Amino acid sequence: MDRAGFVAMANGYMFKRKVGAAVVAVRRAGAIHVFDSINHLFLISQMIIAGSSYWNIGMGLEERDVERDQEGLATMRTLGQNMGWLLKKIATE
Repeated sequence: MDRAGFVAMANGYMFKRKVGAAVVAVRRAGAIHVFDSINHLFLISQMIIAGSSYWNIGMGLEERDVERDQEGLATMRTLGQNMGWLLKKIATE
């Protein structure tokens, strides 16, 4: 992530005004720190961040557990709707 940020800045802020959304799949601990770190990269890169109804995090221990995280899935659906709306608004500018 750090390298991507530095490369983007060195190349005219190539992520500037791009829409982004941090999405994290974790077992448990560290989710908020990772989510926050990704958003810091997006913000310092001058990106536009789409939000959702909660933090964009899916939880699970075993393979495919995240697919059964109902709250996480609902959050991702809302995120997708919000990103679609935002991208349409930006496209009309």
